[in-house]
Amino acid sequence: MSDVPVTVYTREDCHLCEEAIETIERVADDEGVAVALDLVDVDEDPDLREEYGERVPYVFVDGSPAFKYHVTERQLREKLQQSA
Repeated sequence: MSDVPVTVYTREDCHLCEEAIETIERVADDEGVAVALDLVDVDEDPDLREEYGERVPYVFVDGSPAFKYHVTERQLREKLQQSA
């Protein structure tokens, strides 16, 4: 079984981003699901900064948009189990 890809579009000093990442790591650990966490700083790419602006964190699970601003534990558990 391969790791579930999880991409978080983030930026520096973003407390919501930090909360989202902590939730993802904790829930994945609780569920026993390995994730390949990819953190993408939108401020490092003008196109991403244009696309996402202040709308971070933006989270993709297994290539599909999953969460914006807040990661809901119950929904994340479901998405991880479906993708594992």
